[in-house]
Amino acid sequence: MNAVAPDVILKLLNVESAYGPIRAIRGVSLQVEKGQIATVLGSNGAGKSTILKTISGIIDPRKGSVEFKGADITAQDPALIVQRGLSHVPEGREVFPLLSIRDNLMMGAYTRQDRDGVARDIETVFGYFPILRERSSQDAGLLSGGQQQMLAISRALMAAPDLILLDEPSLGLSPRLTREIFEIVIRINRERGTTILLVEQNANMALNVADFGYVLENGRIVMEDSCDKLREKDDIKEFYLGMKETGVRGERRWKKKKTWR
Repeated sequence: MNAVAPDVILKLLNVESAYGPIRAIRGVSLQVEKGQIATVLGSNGAGKSTILKTISGIIDPRKGSVEFKGADITAQDPALIVQRGLSHVPEGREVFPLLSIRDNLMMGAYTRQDRDGVARDIETVFGYFPILRERSSQDAGLLSGGQQQMLAISRALMAAPDLILLDEPSLGLSPRLTREIFEIVIRINRERGTTILLVEQNANMALNVADFGYVLENGRIVMEDSCDKLREKDDIKEFYLGMKETGVRGERRWKKKKTWR
């Protein structure tokens, strides 16, 4: 196998994963450059979360390989993958509800031995999400959905990762909270240099924050390009951004579709 280029932090080659007899992803190949925000778009059931679970070792692939920082991590134990510098924020947050916010954060740092660094990172995440500092002794299960998402992201940061896999961070959140969460995601990427692979159904938001995107349909990558270029593609406008084409004397124009609530 050819060596991964120095600026590529993550590479999947022809990966196939399944749940029993059902193939969830089929021949998926993608790569993420160091310092980049990359996104995977797709409808429910397309296989987006399965890609992240395969990368982080939760699911063993049937075929293909996963490389992280130039090393083969295919089907490695998830704890070892975390130690290598890869954190996974799962869909649904999955905080420890009976532990305090501070204890949840310490669970994220369980692989670290640098106490001073851990203390500094706790202060950093409290800076990103001040509400967590205010409620640091409160059980995580008593937090709102948005606050639990803040905690889940913060817990992932406590492992001092080089790469974060972020699965549906806007799920169940209001538009205002969604904007707040993504503003912090951008700050984490820019201020810490943390690479992010984002799975997100809010395609408009994902394309606005990410540098490069992949479109997944029925377990296969069907399109890939810079997010600037993806936003201009007709299929993306119609099926992911909720726009429709209107013709005016031969000119191609797009406008937002009406939605009824």
